[in-house]
Amino acid sequence: MPYVIAEPCIDVKDKACVDECPVDCIYEGPRTLYINPNECVDCGACEPVCPTEAIFYEDDLPDEWAWYKDAAVDYFAEVGDQGGAQAFGPIDHDYAQIASMPPMNQ
Repeated sequence: MPYVIAEPCIDVKDKACVDECPVDCIYEGPRTLYINPNECVDCGACEPVCPTEAIFYEDDLPDEWAWYKDAAVDYFAEVGDQGGAQAFGPIDHDYAQIASMPPMNQ
């Protein structure tokens, strides 16, 4: 899994990254966006356009957000590979640990 969306995206979901993604692998949950690790081609187009600096290469995730890597893997193991976020549309739930977090003030 090359890129991961971490905590700064929660309750923000700017979606500039969605517009830049050439393979349409960034999916929307109720509180945050998720990069499907099975569909991402590791191009990095999403990272520089994120205004909240929420996107990290997996090896560059800050220690306190390292669990977001596993969260994305587990989330898409449950949701499945849909072959494109735009056609599939928003997903009706978030990863449990993200869903249970208090609202973020941003």
